[in-house]
Amino acid sequence: MDGAPPEPPETEPGEVVDPLAIELVLRVGELLLASGETTERVNEAMLGLAVAYELPQCEAQVTLTSLLVSAHPKAGHPVTASRAIRRRTPAYWRLTGLHALVQEASIGMLDLDEAHQRLANLKRGRPPYPPWLIVASLGLIAASASVLTGGGALVAGTAFVATLLGDRVAAALARRGVAEFFQLTVAAGFGATAAALVVAMGNPAHASTIVTGAILALLPGRPLVASIQDGITGDLVSAGARLLEVFFMIAAIVAGLGAVVYLAVQLHVAIDVSHLPSAPATLKPIQVLAAAAVSVTFAVSLAAPRDILAAAALGGGLIWIVYVLLLGWNVPPVLSSAVAATVVGVLANGLARHRQAPVMPYLVPAISPLLPGTLLYRGMVELNTGLPQNGVLSLIGALSVALALGAGVNLGGELVRAFQRVGLTASGRWARPAARRTRGF
Repeated sequence: MDGAPPEPPETEPGEVVDPLAIELVLRVGELLLASGETTERVNEAMLGLAVAYELPQCEAQVTLTSLLVSAHPKAGHPVTASRAIRRRTPAYWRLTGLHALVQEASIGMLDLDEAHQRLANLKRGRPPYPPWLIVASLGLIAASASVLTGGGALVAGTAFVATLLGDRVAAALARRGVAEFFQLTVAAGFGATAAALVVAMGNPAHASTIVTGAILALLPGRPLVASIQDGITGDLVSAGARLLEVFFMIAAIVAGLGAVVYLAVQLHVAIDVSHLPSAPATLKPIQVLAAAAVSVTFAVSLAAPRDILAAAALGGGLIWIVYVLLLGWNVPPVLSSAVAATVVGVLANGLARHRQAPVMPYLVPAISPLLPGTLLYRGMVELNTGLPQNGVLSLIGALSVALALGAGVNLGGELVRAFQRVGLTASGRWARPAARRTRGF
């Protein structure tokens, strides 16, 4: 009645959508996913940051190639932002730093500006190893795996050179825009070519150890573990995409091996299945040390923090010891791989929880000594030397071992999670969507 304009209603706390908070949530999720983290952990981290910086009724959607965050204030329209994942490069040192950032922000130790500054430093940071060492680590993986399967110094050196040449040629193809499938095909072909040359020179017993090492450096252990983890935790879209990625990577390796073996057979190179050694079921010190070396070099290739290398060496040696002991008790290789991976998974998850660090840098290098390089090579030799049924069975056996390793390490994580009270951002085990009893409905 007095003509004074009405005062605008006061906005309730938490009802203002801060664009900087949404940007932080998206950028942290993007770097976590691009650095090799699983979908569940990325989603948990994003929601934890949303709560810490008071984004009202926030929802996060994570897939393998995109992220979406939506905030719903009571007064006003929903605010939605998305981000595409165009490049994924494993960088476990960055993954560790991002986990520390999320944990500190979730308990109120970082304001928004400080969190953005920490994120920028992590994005611009450098890995803990020089670039030449990360490149050479692939060759060192092959050399260590060759020793693990019975090779000597000359075989290890040949595997090192062949793997390094294949990687450099694949990198040159990548700079020219060639798809990764064909990069892996060419890289696998270099290892098989080295084996064929060794056979042609009259040393067939050493061929499989060379190619086994070269294949082991290319096998997709990281996406395999992440795909099974995503499937177990209910992120079926990401799990399907990751598993399809694993399939194409293995198909590319098999194609490279198959092409070279076929050409070698046509050129009358005496490649014979009888020259392929079975998996050595011994606990000789040289083999245990070789298994530890495979894990350490695998960790270096994934740019894991330096303080993880000792744990990677122990994990690689332990998984080999458990695997060989189980084989000695007449346990089938697939089940032996699964049990050994479960033991390592329990210990790795417990250690990561104790250090308040992500578990992937502990898990992925530890399973690398058991990745099925010899079975893949055996399958391709059998397919191209008149034994197609045996070849298909060998390839199925290789896939079975790979899946058993992924399932085993994730089972270890589930056993540890059943007795922990909080997750990455104090979300608690009861808030986990995968724990709901849906029976598939």
